Parts: sequence; C-alpha cells; structure tokens
Amino acid sequence: MSLTGYSDLVARLKDRGARVVALQFPAGLKRKATEVACTLKDEGFEVIVSGDPCYGACDLAVDTLRYADVLVHFGHTPLRDPDPRIIFEPFLIDFDFSVVHLAVPFLKTKKIGLVTTAQHIHQLDVMKAALLRQDIEALSAKGSRGCREGQVLGCAFGAARIEGINEILFVGTGVFHPLGIQLATGHRVVALDPFTGEVQEVNAERFLRRRHALIERARAAECIGLLVSTKSGQERFRLAREMASRSKNAVIILMKEVSPDELENLGFPAYVNFACPRLAYDDQVRFPAPVITPQEYQILLGEKEFGEYSMDELE
Repeated sequence: MSLTGYSDLVARLKDRGARVVALQFPAGLKRKATEVACTLKDEGFEVIVSGDPCYGACDLAVDTLRYADVLVHFGHTPLRDPDPRIIFEPFLIDFDFSVVHLAVPFLKTKKIGLVTTAQHIHQLDVMKAALLRQDIEALSAKGSRGCREGQVLGCAFGAARIEGINEILFVGTGVFHPLGIQLATGHRVVALDPFTGEVQEVNAERFLRRRHALIERARAAECIGLLVSTKSGQERFRLAREMASRSKNAVIILMKEVSPDELENLGFPAYVNFACPRLAYDDQVRFPAPVITPQEYQILLGEKEFGEYSMDELE
C-alpha cells in the first residue's frame, strides 16, 4: 500500500504557485501525515495538517483554506465538481486480481455487474479480464455522486444499477457496501474480499430485523430530533425541513459532528439522521437512542410500508 506520486503532487502544487499547503487524511491514513508533511516541507512548502475527523470527500476541511493556498485531501475521489483549491490525492491498493476466480462458483449467471471501491477502481479492467477467462462477462456503469465507472460509496450505489443485470459482484472489504447494494438494487450480490479470499452471498434479513426494531422503538418517542449536518457534502436541510413539516413532534438539530456524547447531552428519545447515511447504520450501537434514516422515518409516519424498505443514499 502506498500513496501515489509524491513527486507528481509536488509538481502540481508548484504549478499552482502554492506556498502554504493544508493536508487532510481519513482515519485509516492519518499516520501518513508525518511522512507527507515532512516530504512537502523538504520541498519548501509551509504545511498545515487538519486534525479533525474525516469520513470522506463529503467531509472536506474547507476551513483550512482560510490559512492555506491549497487543501490536499487524501484517500477519496471528488464529489462532482470540486473547488479548484482542493487536490484529491488517491490511495490505491493493489491485490492479486486472479483472486476473483474464487467468486466464480458463487455466481449463478454468466453476465454480471462488477463494482468496487475507490481503493481498487484502478484494477476494474483487469478484474473484468480475469472473469472473462472464467467465461463470466462483467459489466460496469457510471457511478453516482461523481464516482468513477464501477465505483460505489457507502452512501451512493448508482454504479450497481446496470440495465439488464440482476447479479452483482462486489470486490472489497467489509459487508456494508454489498449489503447496501443488495438493498438499493434488489439484486443478488456476491461479495469477495480480495485480501482474505473470503466469498459470501449477501443476506439482508438480519439487518432488516434490526432496522424494523429500531423504527418501532423510535415510534414511541414523544419528540424526535432531525439531525442535519453542516458539512458541505452531507447537508440535507431542505429535506429535513420538509419532513419536519409533516410531524408536529419533530425538531431540526444542526450539527457539524454527530457523536454519541452530543446526542446523550441533547437527550432526545429518538433521532432521524440527515447527515452521513452510514452513521445510522454503522454507529447505532454507540448511540444512546434509536437513530433512523429518512426512509425509515417515512415508514414510521405511515407514508411507506416496511416491505418498501430502501437504503439511504445521498445524491
């Protein structure tokens, strides 16, 4: 694993005439800060490192641009048209692409959709070629939210919506992305971890049971807080305001960082999350009260049936 092209990054910064450079890293890359900062300082740049948490390209440290000429954001691809003062530096992870043959016995069709994450998207074509040698035709589609072809995010599964395809192979780590793909598309999804070689078919049944229980807990709340993020790539105030107007017991709460401690301090018996969709799914065990999604709130309000369940996605 390595960050790509320090020399290329230095050249781009010099081309822009940058003197003061701000650096932002997600949690998994923060330990690279010292290495990158020292490299850039050796090249004559003044360097500032953002120490705040970062969860994606939706969570840019734009405040640093008050003190720096350029912000370099590591590890994610840009959402739509980025601010020209921001450079997105990828974090690409190679793996032995021949590992995809392990997924073939789990596939039920000869024509599938293929998706992955930003870390592996540069290997999409070689994965397709490896599958074709196994008589599997893998198709890909343009992603949503500025994603490259074949790339999904935890909040955007557009690349998995491929016309004429009802089976998807996800190559990447963890179960959240393939679970989201299955619920967002209704397709059969096979997940392959390219490092362990583990292959599994996604089953959303247990997940849906937990979400149904949360909705029922939230239904008993006399007052419910609608959590709206002020982060540039997560802000859904208009949607929250529109949904608040449909319930007399809903109160909008503006926050930059949604944390268990702050929700504990606020003391609402239940919340609806209009910030990063993954908060409601990944962090529920850490929160002091039920945190449901806007789509689940529609079920609570009686506007949708649970059988119409859909994942929360950002546009």
